[in-house]
Formats: sequence, C-alpha cells, structure tokens
Amino acid sequence: MEPLEILDCDSPLVRDPLDAAQAATVARVFKALGDPVRLRILSIVASHAGGEACVCDITGAFELSQPTISHHLKVLKEVGLLTSERRASWVYYRAVPEQLAELSGLLSVPVTT
Repeated sequence: MEPLEILDCDSPLVRDPLDAAQAATVARVFKALGDPVRLRILSIVASHAGGEACVCDITGAFELSQPTISHHLKVLKEVGLLTSERRASWVYYRAVPEQLAELSGLLSVPVTT
C-alpha cells in the first residue's frame, strides 16, 4: 500500500479538514489498529530488537491459531503499517516508520493554554 500521503508540514487536523478520500484512507488504518490483537502485533514488531520480528516471535505472544495471526498480519500489511521478508522458512515483519510518523503527525495538535 502507498504511504498515506496526506500530510504536508503541518497536521491537517490543525490546518485543514480532511477531505473524503483522505478520511477514508486514514479510517482504514485506524480500523486496522482498532483491533487489540493487531495493535499488540504492531507493538511487538515495532519494539522488537532490531526493529523486526519473526512470525515465530509474534505467534508465541497469543493464544490464537497461526492462520488467525496470519490474517491480522495481512491486514496490517494491507494498510501499509508492516512490511515482510521471507528468509528460508520464516517470515520477518518490520514496522513502516514513515507510516507511523504520518499517523503521529496527523494526531499531533499543539497544546494551547
């Protein structure tokens, strides 16, 4: 999936309202993150040593079947939050820092007093 590509220098929530297409794109990402299992998977991958985690590191953290974990990983990849690379018989996942930074920027609102 392509990067969200909705941000310039300032957060659009502060500068301009999102248009319908931008809102739909961002909503897909937040919907993916709205599932506690997927949020935990992203956290496991992003915080893992070296910034990547083998699928075996992920499945051990859950009492879910491997196909269910694979489905959640697929959803996170489809919205562009994870990438993967097969090495021999294992698949390694890595968070996409640009996507995380873009989401962070979207929600970054200056605090006014």
